[in-house]
Amino acid sequence: MVPWRILWLLGKLGGRMHVIHQQLIHVEDSFKDEDRIIDLGGGGEGVIGRLRGAQVTAVDIRQQELDDAPAGPVKVVADARRLPFPDRSFDAAAAFFFLMYVPGEDRSKVLKEAYRVLRPSGTLQILDASIPPQGTRRERLFVVPVKVKLPRQTIATGYGAPWKGREMSCDAVAHLARRAGFAVAPQATSGQTFRLVLTRLST
Repeated sequence: MVPWRILWLLGKLGGRMHVIHQQLIHVEDSFKDEDRIIDLGGGGEGVIGRLRGAQVTAVDIRQQELDDAPAGPVKVVADARRLPFPDRSFDAAAAFFFLMYVPGEDRSKVLKEAYRVLRPSGTLQILDASIPPQGTRRERLFVVPVKVKLPRQTIATGYGAPWKGREMSCDAVAHLARRAGFAVAPQATSGQTFRLVLTRLST
């Protein structure tokens, strides 16, 4: 993930960012006290780690992102396409504005790995951006400013990724999730973001 301040500077200097309206995100803590949680792309703002501290294993491919995240969770440098954990290691998983950083062709691998490391009936909660195709637009970065409302604090930040090859919709992710073996709960969209709750079947 590219730090928000750097993204903003790049946009000011080069006019290469497509910035959508600020999205208001309400994050509810639906995890259980006994859950062991894996947070995919959990560096940077570390939203899920802020919620559940030491219950969370924050995974990010970049050490700097983990260093920038608040203290509390266990921090592991790893590729979400090849997680270094045994099968059925976690009770729950989260992906908070993470899949937008994953090239479209790799998202099925991420979902299959999440399925593998979850225990039966474990859930993967996804919150991410709806990203249209780039088409003929000249902007290279797709940027989502967000205001994140947590139970005890509010965070103003932003997420931005290369636009090419990152188009994404709720329906497309739900389709990949079903192919990975998940049951998909009713979908919810708000503005240009979407939420999905995926459940590993008890097999």
